[in-house]
Amino acid sequence: MAHIKLNNELPGIRGLMAYRPETEVPLNALVELLLRDDNNTLTRGERELIGTYVSYLNDCFFCQNVHGALAGHYLNCNIEQIDSIKHNFQSTDLSPKMKALLSIAASVQKGGKNVTEEQIEAARTEGATDVEIHDTVLIAASFCMFNRYVDGLGTWAPQDRQFYVDRAPRRAEEGYQSSVYN
Repeated sequence: MAHIKLNNELPGIRGLMAYRPETEVPLNALVELLLRDDNNTLTRGERELIGTYVSYLNDCFFCQNVHGALAGHYLNCNIEQIDSIKHNFQSTDLSPKMKALLSIAASVQKGGKNVTEEQIEAARTEGATDVEIHDTVLIAASFCMFNRYVDGLGTWAPQDRQFYVDRAPRRAEEGYQSSVYN
């Protein structure tokens, strides 16, 4: 049960957005731009994976499973493969560029000043553009905010991870609009 009376039974951030709909529009606009905009050289799956990984590091069950299911949907992999990436991305078959970007995201999760010039250079060496580095940092920073919002107000989350996997195709098709979750 949430720390405050939300007057709805929606899980995670959905319940919070329904509680304060005036915040829903700008938050969803940011997520749509960061994770779904087609003018990006990182795939939707890669961007969802960055959000998933940061949510995992923040121990936000709801966000890591929502976005992990979407990353799996886009990357054509299952939840066990996403779990493997979350637990040790360096030992997976992700591209060297994606590994470098996840390393940057992990540093952002600890605090922005933890990102090093060496990490940036390593990402560039692996082919990451400045826009991709920028977006990685912004996705990671945004997910820290979203994770703290969801967990700071004690929202509930379905514990059956298949719930998230089953909803991923619809969410991928329709995006982060309130009508998808109501």
